[in-house]
Amino acid sequence: MTFETADSVTLKIWDRSTTHHTLDALVHDFSLRHNTSKASIAVTCSGPNTFTVSLDSAAKATAFDAHSL
Repeated sequence: MTFETADSVTLKIWDRSTTHHTLDALVHDFSLRHNTSKASIAVTCSGPNTFTVSLDSAAKATAFDAHSL
């Protein structure tokens, strides 16, 4: 199960042994896609084995400013 918006991805990870690797890869890809550092990305546990990776509010504002020019 995966849900994706412009500034977030919610993912259910069924195999607990791959959680770290999967989240690390997702954060890396997300930072490249949004041209931001990994420090500007938040990972939250949004349910059992369900994680949401999103831009933090400062990164959202910067991305909005860059796209509005």
